[in-house]
Amino acid sequence: MITAFIFFAHLIFGLVIFTKKWQEDNIASAFLNVGLIAILFSVGWTITGIVSKLLMEPPGFGIQFDRDTFSLALLSIAEYFFYRMYYGEDLTEDGKEKQ
Repeated sequence: MITAFIFFAHLIFGLVIFTKKWQEDNIASAFLNVGLIAILFSVGWTITGIVSKLLMEPPGFGIQFDRDTFSLALLSIAEYFFYRMYYGEDLTEDGKEKQ
């Protein structure tokens, strides 16, 4: 269930970024940003999977929080800080022009 929530959150984030970039720039920029998110997700999940293998056994902390869920949680935390820095201005604008 936690894994499904993390995948769903990434899907919603990808759709939000796709829509904002499509409206502000063009469709090519929107697809490039979604591609960036997909590549960072897949590579980041691989790297955090390696880290989680070093830290815990396959059963993890229980049936709902196994090693894969732990690696996805680590990835989500790391992505939060990266995307906050990368898309910070895009996600905090209130529709007003900058002066």
